[in-house]
Amino acid sequence: MTSRRAAVLGHPVAHSLSPVLHRAAYQALGLDAWRYDALDVTEEQLAGFLRGLDRSWAGLSLTMPLKQTVIPLLDHVEPLAQVVGAVNTVLVQGAGAGRMLTGANTDVHGLVAALGEAGVTGGLRSAAVVGAGATAASTLAALAQLGCPTPRVYLRSQARAGGLLRAAHRMGVEPRLCRLEDASAEVGRADVVVSTLPAHAADPLAAALPAGVDGVLLDVSYDPRPTALSAAWQARGGRVVGGERMLLHQAVEQVRLMTGRTAPLAAMDAALDGVLAPVTR
Repeated sequence: MTSRRAAVLGHPVAHSLSPVLHRAAYQALGLDAWRYDALDVTEEQLAGFLRGLDRSWAGLSLTMPLKQTVIPLLDHVEPLAQVVGAVNTVLVQGAGAGRMLTGANTDVHGLVAALGEAGVTGGLRSAAVVGAGATAASTLAALAQLGCPTPRVYLRSQARAGGLLRAAHRMGVEPRLCRLEDASAEVGRADVVVSTLPAHAADPLAAALPAGVDGVLLDVSYDPRPTALSAAWQARGGRVVGGERMLLHQAVEQVRLMTGRTAPLAAMDAALDGVLAPVTR
């Protein structure tokens, strides 16, 4: 069997659970010659890393801060990733002068599937997004698929929202920009809230969250687990979807794209449970 490689790239990346998921998939699929690693690669190092890829590489998973940096370095970007303006998956085909790097976005799939586990499958009336980075753009696409093209977006600085607004325009969605300091008083009224902030950045929001929330929260951060925001949301009556569920479902789609095989969801889910302390989902 031909040896193939894949990896998750980011900075930092040591915390990533992607290796657990992809390795479990390879084992279940009988792809014994495949390997998957976590490699610390900065924005400055990314172009050189991509130039060094040989024919043994099948694909890459990208985490922050590389999801937007990678776009101009690719040969082709799939339509969804182009519209969203964020690539979390790179497919490697060929080598040398004939090599082609294709960018895709499986985060949107992961968000929709994770929210689906909480019964959010369409007809969404109201939603809120906390944060304005690359994952926030994917979240706008996911919420639009679920029926809400006009979510509130809570962010620190509207002056830094240009990339998100350009992505929203390409998607045909119309987010309403709001101040992050207003989020604690307002997000509890939304049917779905997605926090795209990094670990601990949402802790002040969690501390100020009032009682009486009843919507669904998806906090894309999964370390620590549960996050302070997830714990506060659940304590105040809301339902929570852990960020690891989004991670699982976007990885399922990555495995399909990289291997050409249907991903073994059950085996990947079991591997994820095996490394995470159980919490109520």
